Amino acid sequence: MLICALDNTVIGKRLRLARVDKGLKQTELGCLAGLDEETASSRVSQYEREVSAPGFELVSRFAAVLDVPEAYFYAVDDDLATLILQYHRFKKTNPGSTLFITPQ
Repeated sequence: MLICALDNTVIGKRLRLARVDKGLKQTELGCLAGLDEETASSRVSQYEREVSAPGFELVSRFAAVLDVPEAYFYAVDDDLATLILQYHRFKKTNPGSTLFITPQ
């Protein structure tokens, strides 16, 4: 149960951050992700407030709309989430490039 509660918290937090960063309202995000227009706002609100958690399929649709990788929503560590976003953006702007990370 602890893992489910933790995922719920992480997903809600990251969903809100990505949505606000993209400049979308809850209704807009929900509709773009395929949710019914009448319930889109309340469902996204519930996910962001950690009342309930979306399944992986819906997380994937949110990720596509928000242009973030699915892994971003599940990264518990904030630094790791930032690194995931940076890598995603790097690969989009530098297709075919290789990124090397060396230990310090």
